Amino acid sequence: MTETDQHVVNEWSPLVAPDNQNPVDNNDIDALNVSSSRWENGDVAAGDRHGFDESSKGSWYLFLLTLSIGGLQIVWSVELSHGSPYLLSLGMSKSLLAFVWIAGPLTGALVQPYIGIRSDNCRISWGKRKPFMVVGGAATIVSLLALAWVREIVGGILGTFGVDYHSTGLKTTTIVVATILMYCLDFSVNTVQAGIRAFIVDNAPAHQQETANAWASRLTGVGNILGYIFGYLDLPNILPFFGSTQFKVLCAIASISLSTTLLISCLYIKERDPRLEGPPVSDNPGLISFFKQVFHSIRRLPPQIRKVCEVQLAAWVGWFPFLFYSTTYIGQLYVNPIFDKHPDLSDDDIDKAWAEATRIGTFALLIYAIVSFTANIVLPLMVVPTYKQIAVPEPVVPDSPPEEPELSRRMSFSSMPFGTSSEPLIDSHSTQSLGKGEKKDLLSMLQIPGLTLRRMWLLAHLLFAICMFSTFFISTPQAATVDIGIVGISWALTLWAPFALISAEVARRDAERRLKRRQEELATPREPYATMSSPQTNAPTDSDDLEGGQASKRATPANEDDETVDQAGIILGLHNVAISSPQIASSLISSAIFKALQKPRGEPWDDSVGWVMRFGGCAALVAAWLTKRLDEGVGR
Repeated sequence: MTETDQHVVNEWSPLVAPDNQNPVDNNDIDALNVSSSRWENGDVAAGDRHGFDESSKGSWYLFLLTLSIGGLQIVWSVELSHGSPYLLSLGMSKSLLAFVWIAGPLTGALVQPYIGIRSDNCRISWGKRKPFMVVGGAATIVSLLALAWVREIVGGILGTFGVDYHSTGLKTTTIVVATILMYCLDFSVNTVQAGIRAFIVDNAPAHQQETANAWASRLTGVGNILGYIFGYLDLPNILPFFGSTQFKVLCAIASISLSTTLLISCLYIKERDPRLEGPPVSDNPGLISFFKQVFHSIRRLPPQIRKVCEVQLAAWVGWFPFLFYSTTYIGQLYVNPIFDKHPDLSDDDIDKAWAEATRIGTFALLIYAIVSFTANIVLPLMVVPTYKQIAVPEPVVPDSPPEEPELSRRMSFSSMPFGTSSEPLIDSHSTQSLGKGEKKDLLSMLQIPGLTLRRMWLLAHLLFAICMFSTFFISTPQAATVDIGIVGISWALTLWAPFALISAEVARRDAERRLKRRQEELATPREPYATMSSPQTNAPTDSDDLEGGQASKRATPANEDDETVDQAGIILGLHNVAISSPQIASSLISSAIFKALQKPRGEPWDDSVGWVMRFGGCAALVAAWLTKRLDEGVGR
């Protein structure tokens, strides 16, 4: 390791020199032609310096950064596990129920990219993402509670006009309002999720994106487990002051969980002031321009992120039938011998059998959630980090005056923890950077050499496919429960790997872009430092382009396009399109399979759900093949 590499620091500031050198004085700042008013106002310290802050964050920071996604997952678990029975209890038909459930992937495909663009362009002093997290969270809580009490709300309003509480008109109105509230709920939940995911990217260092997203997946697992446990308890008897039905109490608990976790994350994590980034690269789009910008951004996605989205397109064709029909699959295995022995059961007896079957299927999902949570804890310790802290070699400055070696060394960009993919990766936890006399720490010893995140994700796809194809040989609910539990390992990687790969790539590109801007500001005013400017950036050199001692940040249209596409909000929104759109296609294919193979309710040995699961296994094999095309490192 060179002397320059040994001086790489975790947190860089233009006011603090490495190796205990004296701080840069005012003469140095003036020599670099940086406006003193910007330093006095704290713009550089709060903005540019924070933009370069790649210091490793502690576990407590990462926990609080990702805490809100755990609260959001409780909302998801309540909606997915109890939404269908509740809507059916209102008198909604199954065909209308299918229309309602399309709201999730449909709003996800449209809302998250739009919210991503709006948050990228947000210039409110308290952050880019927090306004959307707070407003979306409030809308989620209102929609959730209104849905839980929709019968009382509609009945109370129409009752003032003399409408009978048990009339058909009131029932129909209740169903219509509940459908609208479900779409509002999905809209608001996707708003919160878009904000939280971009919030994690913005506030975790590039080399810790895998760790941050591992924390996010763990807390998602905790939210799932809590949601299923709450669903098992007799909540109206335990917490009667929250409501008279199970669904009402669950919605109240979910609302409290979301509001509490959002409040903690927003108060503890300080976002960078977006006003210091200057005006947004693009305007907030209208409806038509929004779709144009989305398609334009899809075409200009960075190669690594594009490949991850392609994997997700295939993977979520397989995940959709598993997530929505696994309970039904286990339930069918439970009722098969009952219907075989008693072919003439009444409708009430069939309902009772399926109620018990649903309970057994829900227990399998609880096992699956526990396995997933355990995997979220263990697997990150075994995987060799893909993205590590990056150091930039000291730039070549051929015209640097010999009488200023101290300033040149003090302001050397080798002390900044960013660089290009061609440079060696340096990480304090990396076994590759250990000296001869140094020992591996415990966490490094747990890592399996060669087991990268990409390879682990590929194995997860293969494991999922094997579990789906094993349905050919499963005939009991006990064996199916084991099979569903094993899938929890694959689900843990699904919650972690794609988000970690995309987030790290976005953070790395954002860091490099900020570094280029900083280089231009420092290099442009003085001729000796002009060579420090990045060759890919058209930095202005004329005095006409300088305002208040700061170089203009004009860029070519191509660079503006790249900067727009590199924003965390739009990229994560497009990633959610890659998750949501295949679910719509998968639901249509699953419906076709059901239409062709499903037997009447009450008949045994209906294997239509099994064939839907095997169809998902085929999609997982395609996802595994696409995963092989991903790069192991950054920015290749």
